[in-house]
Amino acid sequence: MILALIVALPFLGALLPPLAERHGRFVCAGAAALVPLTGLILLLAQTDSVFAGHTLTFIQPWLPGFGLSFSLRLDGLGYLFALLILGIGLLVILYARYYLSDEEPMGRFFAFLLLFMGAMLGVVLSENLLLMLVFWELTSLSSFLLIGFWGYRSDARKGARMALTVTGGGGLALFAGVLLVGHIAGSFELTQVLAVGEQIRAHSLYPVALVLVLLGVFTKSAQFPFHFWLPHAMAAPTPVSAYLHSATMVKAGVFLLARLYPALSGSDLWFYLVSLSGLATLLIGAGMALFQHDLKGLLAYSTISHLGLITLLFGLDSQLSNVAAVFHIINHATFKASLFMAAGIIDHETGSRDMRLINGMWKYMPHTAVLAMVASLAMAGVPLLNGFLSKEMFFGETLQQDLLGSFSWVVPAAATLAGMFSVAYSLRFVHDVFFNGEPAVLPKFPPHEPPRYMKVPVEILVFLCLLVGMFPAVTVAPLLATAASASLGGVLPEYSLAIWHGFNTPLAMSLVALVGGLLLYVLRKPLFNWYAGLPDTDAKDVFEQQVQCVVMAARWITGHLENGSLQRYLALLLGSAMLFVALSLAPLPQIAGSRPLTPLDGITTLGMAVLALSGVLTAIFHRQRLISLMILGVGGLLVALAFARFSAPDLALTQLVVEVVTLVLLMLALYYLPSRTPSESSSLRGLRDFILASAVGVMVALLAYAVLTRPYEGIADFFLANAISGGGGSNVVNVILVDFRGFDTLGEITVLAIAAVGIYAMLSGLRLANPTCDPQGRNWAHAKHPLILETLSRLMLPLALLISVFIFLRGHNLPGGGFIAGLITSVALVLQYIASGIAWVEQRLALNYQRLAGAGVVIAGLTGLGSLAFGHNFLTSAFGHVQWPLVGEFELATAMLFDLGVYLAVVGSTLLILVNLGRLSLAPAASKEIH
Repeated sequence: MILALIVALPFLGALLPPLAERHGRFVCAGAAALVPLTGLILLLAQTDSVFAGHTLTFIQPWLPGFGLSFSLRLDGLGYLFALLILGIGLLVILYARYYLSDEEPMGRFFAFLLLFMGAMLGVVLSENLLLMLVFWELTSLSSFLLIGFWGYRSDARKGARMALTVTGGGGLALFAGVLLVGHIAGSFELTQVLAVGEQIRAHSLYPVALVLVLLGVFTKSAQFPFHFWLPHAMAAPTPVSAYLHSATMVKAGVFLLARLYPALSGSDLWFYLVSLSGLATLLIGAGMALFQHDLKGLLAYSTISHLGLITLLFGLDSQLSNVAAVFHIINHATFKASLFMAAGIIDHETGSRDMRLINGMWKYMPHTAVLAMVASLAMAGVPLLNGFLSKEMFFGETLQQDLLGSFSWVVPAAATLAGMFSVAYSLRFVHDVFFNGEPAVLPKFPPHEPPRYMKVPVEILVFLCLLVGMFPAVTVAPLLATAASASLGGVLPEYSLAIWHGFNTPLAMSLVALVGGLLLYVLRKPLFNWYAGLPDTDAKDVFEQQVQCVVMAARWITGHLENGSLQRYLALLLGSAMLFVALSLAPLPQIAGSRPLTPLDGITTLGMAVLALSGVLTAIFHRQRLISLMILGVGGLLVALAFARFSAPDLALTQLVVEVVTLVLLMLALYYLPSRTPSESSSLRGLRDFILASAVGVMVALLAYAVLTRPYEGIADFFLANAISGGGGSNVVNVILVDFRGFDTLGEITVLAIAAVGIYAMLSGLRLANPTCDPQGRNWAHAKHPLILETLSRLMLPLALLISVFIFLRGHNLPGGGFIAGLITSVALVLQYIASGIAWVEQRLALNYQRLAGAGVVIAGLTGLGSLAFGHNFLTSAFGHVQWPLVGEFELATAMLFDLGVYLAVVGSTLLILVNLGRLSLAPAASKEIH
């Protein structure tokens, strides 16, 4: 339960900052900080269990039929990432309190940040892979909100859209890959998936599944060739960059590599895809970082490079390389988050991030300069700092691999080259910003140190860089061992976190990187001139061009398909349907099957003929709307009779009442339309439509004939056998609606209520002029409400309501139910509106139909939740029999409450639509018929 609380806290706590903002910025930040602080306390309370090697789990069934459960796990790897998410999140909240200006909505910012925090915790603590995917997509959505927080800036909007597009597309690929992995493993629970790694790698679908999973990983962690989105996400506020783009979001991809390592690694395909992509990302990011003039741009490309380093380590596919990757995840999160915060301080106090302008900051901001220099040296891999230790392990592992054969030397050589660039861009960050002369014209001058507590998060992170770098065995060693062991899924290899291992090849590579990086920085001017001569290509512009190309293609397709002609849409729809049916029927050796058709009797044949004739006459008289509507009503009534003829009384009742409601609805709509439809189709188009309609009719007839003449097995027997024992009712149709398929019914009445509210919103304020004469010029009758109709309708109302109650109460065992009863009530009340007018009815029946429809949905939903309170699945019904005096034995079922919700939702939604259509006639009368 503690795991569920840790994940739920940020989502629940996201409501606090917007509410607390009215009480001041301090209270707002304190409310936000309370969430990760509480989560940290709960997490640290589990330290002993996790470090002892135990895996804590929480399992709550959700959709077991789909393999989805709300199951969480806390092992060493999840503990590490949860610690980074909550710990650095707490520091970022403190930092953001001073970074954001008074004019910015701090409550909204912290709400977005907490939503992202909860999504990341869900990713790293999920035991079920499908659940992990839900949180994975939430990270993309919440990061979109954070990157685009300054929505008034074009670069923020474009950066957010690019990040969402790339990571969202990768998420779709990951979804497909996870489905394949779950299919191969037979489960989506991580415990079972990680236990069958050999089975997964031996399966024929393994290459496809691996590629799809890696697409999700590479897009989220900005690996080549999907690295271009990360620098443009730097348009976000610096606290977002410090949190998302150094410690959390971009780490989600490498976390998934670590999590699925036992299941997917160990193949040549894994090595080539993961290691080569990581190597390319390492080199490209390191090289590009040196040439950036924007502080956050330099840090963004360096982040890409270090993510490539981590990915390369996982791709080398040795146990010690896995340990080195986990170690560098820890180190990178600390020094890179502190560097982003330092860059934000410089930007905050100078008004610029251009390293060509902000020189000589040592004189103005010495405290910040010391912090930034220590973090930069950690990033460069200087001894006695944490970055040096993991980079030493990295260099050592590049020397151990030999999967490239005679070209295996390329990997350590490329690693050393990337290390040289890392030293060079770290030196540039230090020298160009804090030394290198005096600052140029700055928006804010003279700069000064930020508020005291704005530096505290940077100080804590820099202190950790020093502490881990000098005392790794007593600081980070237990955490690293626990996390790496969980990632490997087995016993850890032997390794040492000593500062000094003697003179060896990795140390020589580090020295070459340090000296080479210094030379690169000294010789930077020729390199900058060479870089300036390269084609100026902006990934954001290229991306926007591609987006515009897609938009133009969609507009071209839409323009050719959607020309405003309903005939064309129907022709395309029916033509496509006919084509698919024809392709499905073509392989059959013969259309007719072995099963004989039901013999026809005279009454059934007559009904079919009248039904067919009504359809033909509707098409013939379709331009005379009132006549065609009357003929169409005949067809609806015959369909109701057909249902009754074939023993479907519930459907017959439903069809009958729906037909009445539909006719009323169409009559209200036709009142404002011309009585005759003008002829707009040419003879050629009419011939086309006739041929298409005939062909579709023949094809549907053939399909029906092919199906009905072949034996089939339905699910009716199951419902017939279990209706009474499982649902407590003998009316199988009603039991299906309120019990077996109650969730479907809840969704349907919810959609009905939403549709009714939408129609109400569209009609609100709309007024249409009333026609005063018919097409022949004859005036309408002056009496709007004929006396006979008024009198009869009032006599019929109590009778109709009584029938409605009767139909409702008997629905569980005899034909009827809430839906039919609701329609009967709606028809009875609509008749009062038609007979006596809206004003007369509302004086006597003051009902709010929006609330009535909403109450129906709520009652139906609460009925389902009630079953959860008793330990049963959602919408499980209960029933029993009681003995009443005089009445005798009587059945009570919770399904009746659900049916009551259906009844109220149908009445509220139907009347909300029909009554508001009737209100359109309250406008002043027009002088003639509407054309």
